[in-house]
Amino acid sequence: MTLIRNLLALIGALTLVVLLAAAIWLGPRLASFDPEFLPTYSTFAANLLATGDPGGAMMWSVPVEDGLSVDEVIDSLKSLATTNNLLFVGESPFYQQVEAVTGEPYRYVNFLSFCDAQVGKMMLEYRNHYSGFMPCRIALVEDREGQLWLFSMNLDFMIYGGKELPAELKQEAISVRDTLRGMMEGAAAGEF
Repeated sequence: MTLIRNLLALIGALTLVVLLAAAIWLGPRLASFDPEFLPTYSTFAANLLATGDPGGAMMWSVPVEDGLSVDEVIDSLKSLATTNNLLFVGESPFYQQVEAVTGEPYRYVNFLSFCDAQVGKMMLEYRNHYSGFMPCRIALVEDREGQLWLFSMNLDFMIYGGKELPAELKQEAISVRDTLRGMMEGAAAGEF
């Protein structure tokens, strides 16, 4: 019994040493991170654990209301972008590329790109790596059952996922994030 108690005490002491060392090592590194860093990654981790799908955990998804056509959703996205001072900068009709390569029909999948050039410039001036987030994309996807969905990357990772952004850049990035999210919700309901 004494051996088991001593072994458990040793395991407990080692656990405390490891936790203390981790706190000493991580503390200074995390001090400069955005205050929303932990909630952002906690939400991601909870979604990942619930679904087992990293793509689903880091993306926004909005079902399109029944009865809306592809053209109506695209027109809605373009209209909402214009209303919110975002430029529509292009689209990539993926389904057409699949059909051209395979010679077989494919369900509708189209990537629509939007940009706020001023915010994009700010992002690039801050860090070139942020070019990977640009332009902002919204995918219009027909699932295997024929339901249309809108998907986009959760921009909270860019905004809160590491060291805190400069205040003005952070404010502008939040504005773009909110605009994209609003465009998705609005287009899924057929708003203009």
